[in-house]
Amino acid sequence: MLVVDALIKANRTFDLLLFPNNVHTFGAFDFYMTRRRWDYFVTNLLNATPPKDYQMGGARN
Repeated sequence: MLVVDALIKANRTFDLLLFPNNVHTFGAFDFYMTRRRWDYFVTNLLNATPPKDYQMGGARN
């Protein structure tokens, strides 16, 4: 959160995803994190719109 605080104070735009009750892995959020990462790249590198709520193969509900 120190980085978040510094970014806000520096008036920088940033994106943040929090995964509660996890350590350094995404655990139950693996498929969600992969989809969000891909969505980010599609949006910010390709200037395209990713498919809405794309269901990753093997994703759990």
